[in-house]
Amino acid sequence: MDNGLPCSLLIASDGLDSALARMLEIIRVPETTVEVVSDSGEGAQKCGQIFGSVCAKMGNGAWTVEIIPAEIQPPPRTPAGGSGNRIRFGTEEITNWGDAANLVVAFNEQVLLGRIELDALAHDAIVLLENMWKTHADETIQKEWEGGLEKIRAAGYYKIVEVPMEEECLKIVDDARRGKNMFALGLLTCIYDRDVELVKAQIAHQFRKKGKDIYERNVELMELGYKWASKNLDFRIDVPTVRSDVPKVVMNGNEAIGMGAIAAGMQLCAMYPITPATSASHYLGEAYDKFGGVVHQAEDEIAAVGVAIGASYAGKVAFTITSGPGLSLKQEFIGLAVMLEVPLVVVDVQRGGPSTGLPTKAEQSDLMAAMFGQHGDAPHVVMAPATIEECFHIMVTARRIAETFRTTVIVLSDANLATGVQPFPRPKLDTRWLQTPLNLTPWPENKPPYDWDEQTGLSQRVIPGQPGGEFAATGLSHTSWSKVAYDPESHQQGCQMRSRKLAVLQQALQPPEIYGVDSGDLPVVGSGSPKGTIEEVVDRALAEYGDLLLVGWGSTKGAIEEAVDRARAEGLSVSSIHLSFLSPLPPGLEMIFCRFDRVMTVEINYSDEPDDPYISEENRRYSQLAFLLRAQTLVDVDCWSRVPGQPLRPGEILNAVRQRLRTGVMV
Repeated sequence: MDNGLPCSLLIASDGLDSALARMLEIIRVPETTVEVVSDSGEGAQKCGQIFGSVCAKMGNGAWTVEIIPAEIQPPPRTPAGGSGNRIRFGTEEITNWGDAANLVVAFNEQVLLGRIELDALAHDAIVLLENMWKTHADETIQKEWEGGLEKIRAAGYYKIVEVPMEEECLKIVDDARRGKNMFALGLLTCIYDRDVELVKAQIAHQFRKKGKDIYERNVELMELGYKWASKNLDFRIDVPTVRSDVPKVVMNGNEAIGMGAIAAGMQLCAMYPITPATSASHYLGEAYDKFGGVVHQAEDEIAAVGVAIGASYAGKVAFTITSGPGLSLKQEFIGLAVMLEVPLVVVDVQRGGPSTGLPTKAEQSDLMAAMFGQHGDAPHVVMAPATIEECFHIMVTARRIAETFRTTVIVLSDANLATGVQPFPRPKLDTRWLQTPLNLTPWPENKPPYDWDEQTGLSQRVIPGQPGGEFAATGLSHTSWSKVAYDPESHQQGCQMRSRKLAVLQQALQPPEIYGVDSGDLPVVGSGSPKGTIEEVVDRALAEYGDLLLVGWGSTKGAIEEAVDRARAEGLSVSSIHLSFLSPLPPGLEMIFCRFDRVMTVEINYSDEPDDPYISEENRRYSQLAFLLRAQTLVDVDCWSRVPGQPLRPGEILNAVRQRLRTGVMV
């Protein structure tokens, strides 16, 4: 395996077929990465989802990423049409998809070539490859097989094992395309010594809406793959599991968002189907009514946010979920929610853009649209979860902020979190997460519906039907009495009050923690009195924290922190911070930035390279968070960003760090 560790041990093989009476290699590793890839429609994603969930439930740290083609039904046997799943799991916690796959199960050589072209395989990866194509009736396909294998062998030192998946699956099903995924699951179950009963239970969960015969057939196919591997493969891979003392749950980010909405007491999800956000509403469609919630599928994105605003105005706790193109369509209504000061939560599961862009790929390019997409000055809160666990808890925080501050909260998830699976501690539910009972007592006489506190901009929420609380709600500029007003003083006051709420929230936030710096080396930031003598305090305050600070947001956290760990192991003075709040930004950023020689953001959105043709300091376009931080802090924040349509790899980030520290110029 490609991890630089001594990891193999030869033992006697009692379980192999007599024809394979030889030594069985047991490869012991602290972690590994597996990919299952096929043509679209052959079920490789289901295989990977089940396998990843089983690994997590057995006690491994795990992180999965779906490999999804851009087209709904791409042509078969094409490198760009590969569909499947990557599963990284290990003894310790896993926070990202890693750098390269150590073992790949491929249903044809063309989808495997597609992964090799993307540099997705370790140079010594084990490849289990369906071999039906070398004897295919179509001579063109036979030639593609031969040419494909030549390219595969030339690309690395792969251990290629030909597997007769078609031949084996036809023993049970008439159409092997509907069985290879479970056969592959059996191969992996044997190779990694997974709990067979747990695998069966996960198959039952995956096909819970199907009949008993479907479940039994899939189990039979899995067992067939297991038996084939036990008789024909001369290696096994041991990734030790560690049973946790803390109860854990295993889910993807969209499921976590749905569960978080339920736990937060949200009562309505209004949406229109869009990739990759739709599966969150699928989950809610199954579970929401058990908790008194309603999923409303509107006729379009604009109607969906309108329904959510209407429900919230009436006193319910409502949210809408979408992706980039849908966020664009919702922007005018978001501006209305800000003007009305109606609590609203908008979840944007980001994907690649612009336009329809990369519908199934990961990107972080909606930050500026989320913050500034509305016309006029429409201040609101923007937050981003960094892990699947945070996808759950952020919904509770978003609801509480939206209602406390009578504002819109946009939650920026992305495709990496949406489809990824990770175990995390089972949340302990808290009634404080729920909405407090509505105040329906008579509205005080002569109290305006926007009774703004001049210090905070906050005002009490009026609920329709509240005695004495009748007023005309309008999206026009208005006075505190909600009376349409075009005079300068009224418009100035309204803008001030809506903006002041963000300042109040910002004062309540904590400075971000610095990853990679010992806490004893840090001066106190924000509150309280520094400890130590005056000289010690001054020394700490003036001391630099390091050579380079990486700043990230959203799903890049795991890859960034792993890159920091590797860099520091090499003796490089590198640290990182990760931002959950993007609007308002947390306090203390300028103080933190000034303690590092260099600061750069790491993001999955576009930026110009300094040495690109025609690019100069005057016209260079920075990545989106870098742009915001430069404006807010007046610090020369640099950026390293890519738009590969997939999550960033820690090795890529590490290489950028090395280059940055070596030359002072980003690559």
